[in-house]
Amino acid sequence: MDGYEFMNRTDTKFVFPSKRLPVLLSRISTEYRILEISHKRDFPYSSTYMDTPEHLFFCQHMRGIPKRYKVRYRVYETTGQSYLEVKYRSIKDRTIKWRIKNEFNNSNPDEKALNFLSSYIQDVAYSIEPALTNRFQRITLVGINTKERITFDHNILFSDKGNSLIELPYLAIAELKREGHSGQSPFLSTLKEMMIRSSGFSKYCVGSALLKAMPKANLIKPKMLLLQKIQNENVIHTA
Repeated sequence: MDGYEFMNRTDTKFVFPSKRLPVLLSRISTEYRILEISHKRDFPYSSTYMDTPEHLFFCQHMRGIPKRYKVRYRVYETTGQSYLEVKYRSIKDRTIKWRIKNEFNNSNPDEKALNFLSSYIQDVAYSIEPALTNRFQRITLVGINTKERITFDHNILFSDKGNSLIELPYLAIAELKREGHSGQSPFLSTLKEMMIRSSGFSKYCVGSALLKAMPKANLIKPKMLLLQKIQNENVIHTA
């Protein structure tokens, strides 16, 4: 799936009951190719988000600052590859990502990581620390006739360094990645037919707010209500 990394892109997220995921995948199966490795199509991932002791990146997101950063270690558990990533949300609502191969060892970044981070978050590179771990399963599609990459995350759980844990088995998160906002998209057309609407959703912010008291957490209350609605819908689809 070379050429679909989209390190400079637009992102659109959709959250919905996980029980609807098989139907959605079936309806778009003729328009997209699925990532398959060793006959597997559903892969385990883990992310460890880094932040300052004052929760700088969390607060940037909560305040809706148009130019903001997110730092995380991403581990592809099937292959064992580990990357340190910096994600930048630009004022033009684009996501730009930089990354290097770097092992996460449950502590602060090593010298190689600090040199990398200093290029992007100079003022706080030396003060960030592990803040939240997120594990999930991911299915990845790319367009056959369209320049799109779509990821579906499910079996989502969060934990923190205090060993608190919360699981969200009822939640699925789809993310559409492409170079621009316009253009044909069978995926978007299918979502419209299924009445699944786009919704900004930060796994880091939601997971942090679910596990512990966070500053400005009242601003994320609409997302908490959305989670409750999705959980209720999942029960209905299961019944």
